[in-house]
Amino acid sequence: MRTIGVLVIALSLLVGAVPANASAGLAWQLTTTNSTARFRGLSAVDGRTAWAGGTAGTILRTVDGGRTWASVGPPGVADLQFRDIEAVDADHAVALAIGEGELSRIYRTSNGGRTWTESFRNKDPKAFYDCFAFFDRRDGLAVSDPVDGKFRVLSTHDGGASWTVLPTSGMPDALPGEAGFAASGQCLVTKGRDAWIASGGGAKARVYHSRDHGLTWTVSDTPLASSPSAGVFAVAFRDSRTGIAIGGDFAAPTAAKDALAGTRDGGRTWRVPPSAPKGYRSGATYLPYLPTGIIAVGPTGSDLSLDNGNHWFQFDAGSFDTVDCGWDGQCWAAGEQGRIAKLRW
Repeated sequence: MRTIGVLVIALSLLVGAVPANASAGLAWQLTTTNSTARFRGLSAVDGRTAWAGGTAGTILRTVDGGRTWASVGPPGVADLQFRDIEAVDADHAVALAIGEGELSRIYRTSNGGRTWTESFRNKDPKAFYDCFAFFDRRDGLAVSDPVDGKFRVLSTHDGGASWTVLPTSGMPDALPGEAGFAASGQCLVTKGRDAWIASGGGAKARVYHSRDHGLTWTVSDTPLASSPSAGVFAVAFRDSRTGIAIGGDFAAPTAAKDALAGTRDGGRTWRVPPSAPKGYRSGATYLPYLPTGIIAVGPTGSDLSLDNGNHWFQFDAGSFDTVDCGWDGQCWAAGEQGRIAKLRW
């Protein structure tokens, strides 16, 4: 397996031998998807199995490392945009479609996409669900843009088969214009019992944090710029304390000002690192087996950090919207025009 490459870099980190051009050995290997959909939802199970959700109701699955992709989405949903997908193996996956009112839906399959069950359809015209995440195989959350002044959160305890709206009494008030960005399926992430929601659009770009499976939340300001087109697009956490908030302005994708911050206290405080990727980035993930390794992607390129987000090296100039790594260290990226790629070390 190519996890050997990851382990080599990990050992180099331990002995301080990683050179400044460490990203030179990285490259995305594009796969043939036979699709022109834009894939903002991605779930990497391992080096052989991955799922992707995109526009026009498209869901793809590979079980042979990307050599072939099968279109396995639900029938009759060409008007939906699948912006997030979470899979635990080649058979079980849950997919989120975004949009106002009834366009926000959740589907679930337990047989590799041969059949799907619609497990949630939003009936509130004021709600717009952006992304979701799971703590484990059974427990998960989905988040909507603010309704009546507060972010709305759904909860499941049966692997996505049913969903319940959580009380908003434990949710801080949203700022005027504040919302999530359904750009990569990473505006809501989980780690252990903790969950984080990324936001922008208002006067401040903020991150919400829950330590109790989404029942109560705190919120903190980040240094990232915020506007109707700017804010925190994705958060990624190595553990309950160490993480990054990344984003920028999708209307100015080559600008990198105020587009990255890091935390060492679970998101209570955020600091600007010495360097950042050169442009707006919509997705990020920590690397398995590399405790301080992070990959970030966006429409103007992909970047690697080997020191918890303090310094970055661009290794690819292609357009991707989201990135995810499997348990075995194998990483995938997806984006516009059917682009899905696998990372080669």
